[in-house]
This record gives sequence, C-alpha cells and structure tokens, in this order.
Amino acid sequence: MSHRRVHLLAALLTALALVGAGCGGDSTTAPADTATQTEAATSQVTLLEPAAAQALIAGGDVEVLDVRTPAEYDEGHIEGATLIDFYEPDFATRIGELDPDKEYVVYCRSGSRSSQAVALMAAQGFTAVNDVDGGIVAWQGAGLPVMP
Repeated sequence: MSHRRVHLLAALLTALALVGAGCGGDSTTAPADTATQTEAATSQVTLLEPAAAQALIAGGDVEVLDVRTPAEYDEGHIEGATLIDFYEPDFATRIGELDPDKEYVVYCRSGSRSSQAVALMAAQGFTAVNDVDGGIVAWQGAGLPVMP
C-alpha cells in the first residue's frame, strides 16, 4: 500500500474514532453510534490520479473543492473550484453545510489537507468523495490546466 494511501486510511480511521468518541457510551446513544457507523460505512473515498480527476470533472455533475488558503487559490486553481480554507475555524461547519449526496473532487497543494478533508467528509456521511492524489502540484505536473 502506498504511503499516500496509508496516510488517507489513517486520517479516515482517526476521523471515525473521533466521531465515535463524541457519541458517548451509554445505551441512550447506541442508535446514534450505529447510524454514524452506517453512514461512514456507506461513504466512499477514492484517491484519484490528476488525469482521472480531470476526466471526472469534465464529465460534469461533480463539485470541485479547493481546501487551500485564499492566497494559494489566487495563484492558480482548477476551473470551477469552490474555495473552503482548511485552516479557517469554521471549516468543518462549512463542509457540513454541503450536500452529502453530491459527488466531490477535493484537492489542496500536495494532498495532506485534502486527505484530512475527505476523511472528515466521509465521517459526516458524504457518499462520493474523491481526493486528487498529489494535489494541485501533481495536477500541474501532469500538464493539466489551472485558472489564474
């Protein structure tokens, strides 16, 4: 298993552990624990090479999320990307306001922030989340276009 996939799996398991820990342990919270585990189990996180991510985006009906800072976004971003800064205190709230049934392609600079973001999304029950392997650095390295 690649180092990147291990990191993604570790982030996902950490997010799931945090969700489970926050649900409490008495019998009155058992249904919530079960629902959270069921939602996380039906979530699908896929690590995509940049060319595969571009093909998915070109196919339409997918939301593109850039989880970098505004300054990074201004340096160049994937066309149509919505900026949600990972470092902002309301990041989790903003992610939680998104439609969990839509499909998403998420990226950052190199893949670290996006792997944490997709783990959070999976823990919140998002059903189709794709992480760009290597972030915008890999995207540009593959010769794919960015918007100024």
